[in-house]
Amino acid sequence: MKLSHCTLYVLLLFVFSTVSVKAQLGFCSGNSGDPIFNETFGTGTTVGPALPPGSTTYTFVNTAPNDGSYTISSFTGYFDWHNTNDRTPGDTNGKCFIVNADFTAGEFFRRPVTGLCENTSYEFSAWLLNLLPSSGCGGNGIPVNVNFQIWDVTDTTILASGNTGDIFSTTSPNWEQYGLVFQTLPGQTSVVLRMSNNGDGGCGNDLAIDDIVFRTCGDFIDVTDTQNNSNINECESDAPISVTLTANPDFSIYTTHAYQWQESLDNVNWTDIPGATNEMFTTPALTTTTYYRAKVAEDAINLANPLCIALSETYEVNVIAQPNAPASNGDVINCDNENQGVSVTVPDAINVNWYDSAVGGTVLQTNSTTYTTDIAGIYYAEAISESGGCTSLTRTAVQLDFFESPQVIDEERSLCIGQSIVLEAGIANVTYLWNTGETTPEITITTADTYTVTVTDNNMCSSVKTIVVTESEAPIIDTISSEGDTITITTTNSGAFEYSIDGINYQSSNVFTDLDGGLYEVFVREVNGCGIDSREHILLVYPQYFTPNNDGFHELWQIEGIEQFPTASVYIYDRYGKLLKQLLSNSTGWNGTYLGRQMPSSEYWFKVDLQDGSSVTGHFSLIR
Repeated sequence: MKLSHCTLYVLLLFVFSTVSVKAQLGFCSGNSGDPIFNETFGTGTTVGPALPPGSTTYTFVNTAPNDGSYTISSFTGYFDWHNTNDRTPGDTNGKCFIVNADFTAGEFFRRPVTGLCENTSYEFSAWLLNLLPSSGCGGNGIPVNVNFQIWDVTDTTILASGNTGDIFSTTSPNWEQYGLVFQTLPGQTSVVLRMSNNGDGGCGNDLAIDDIVFRTCGDFIDVTDTQNNSNINECESDAPISVTLTANPDFSIYTTHAYQWQESLDNVNWTDIPGATNEMFTTPALTTTTYYRAKVAEDAINLANPLCIALSETYEVNVIAQPNAPASNGDVINCDNENQGVSVTVPDAINVNWYDSAVGGTVLQTNSTTYTTDIAGIYYAEAISESGGCTSLTRTAVQLDFFESPQVIDEERSLCIGQSIVLEAGIANVTYLWNTGETTPEITITTADTYTVTVTDNNMCSSVKTIVVTESEAPIIDTISSEGDTITITTTNSGAFEYSIDGINYQSSNVFTDLDGGLYEVFVREVNGCGIDSREHILLVYPQYFTPNNDGFHELWQIEGIEQFPTASVYIYDRYGKLLKQLLSNSTGWNGTYLGRQMPSSEYWFKVDLQDGSSVTGHFSLIR
């Protein structure tokens, strides 16, 4: 069984002597001529037509071909075969030769080829497709295996042959090309192509064939200039251009060489150049793109016969038109906080370089149709072709200027809990758009967040002001402690707080030093006005030691600030807790005696009872 919508292309090549010589499949290793014979089996949605009489021993059908029959169709999805397009490029509803192998191996296609040249090498090729999916026949389908043969015109002597080997089923359709090279003998101008099936029919061995081609096979012939280049790109400004070319055959097929140089303006239609019949050729002075190649044959008599020649590689003299200067997209006035830059337009395959002057100057940017900068000025765009690097004769000037954008200053604001504040854009004569959706110069908010306002002036330049609003709460005094002449204040919460011990002068530190003893009212306030807390505190400042030795210094131990409490009493004890002295608030202090007797150097303790029922304790040293 078989599937095919595309054509199968198989190359058949033969090398001959007086006795027939079998050849392996292969392709021409050199340059080939134009196709002499090209069977594509046509196009269309109708089936057929049948092959000419004598072309096959198989039966033509216009439905699904069974074993031993064939069809010519653009549809290949018979039975469970692959349904695919034919092999011929560009075909619409292209047809191919679909063969369901007979139960007995044997020939299924033959085609005479006439008008050949004697003593000339040729290449046959064809494309084949195994129509059976790999899942067909339970995965055990018979593979396709085809033998290609070239016979003499009497159909009695085989000249060359080769087998494809097994072409196994595939998951998806897969066209494969096969080829065979051979050489005609003296006096031989016709051959017969035969295709035979090496396998038996049954489940599998179903194939499609397309694009059977026959062409001459010659040496590989490169064409180079004196610099060993295979083409040249020159700018129009450098024309006219003349190039000396050399045809370089590799002697893989031909032993002798005859030449005829050709030229073309479109690389499609070619014209022989009179008198250009040597290995080397010098072009005339060229001002437009021109293509050159050489027809090559083993004998000069065969140069006029397209069935007997090989064609060299093509040498292109590419004369590149000078590109026009880029088209300006207009002068630009940007806002100074934008970066849009200037731009130009050029056709495809043209690049742009930017300069700081109309002629010469410094390259600012390459290979870009835009140039971005924050510096106002005139900038110049030069076109350069990707092929040949040809530059425009002039450069395009584009001017860039800037409008000043609205000037805004970001802010940080504090919001007292439970209150509201007004946020302001801080700039007039513009339009406003807050991230809250409001369009007024100011807004009132009650929630801490990040707020933005976009301000836009008459030139449509915009700036964004950001205001970060944080939430603040009133301070709450936790403790007020004192040590010596220092007061330290702590709060139960944190925030931007300031501290004072007189309600007038505030500081950021919560520690006050070098204080006199006495009664203080301590204040803590939030710097943004979100609240204040206060509390009274008694600071009793007493010496850590005294030296009652009649030298006039530190003779008495007394508490500074106790005079603020008229009813206060001070009790002094020794280390055993014995009361040594009671002092009133207006007392001058203790002189270090007990019942007229001097007390020894030691540590002593004291207790102060205040009129509010509170007390203060501590200790000090007596030093003699």
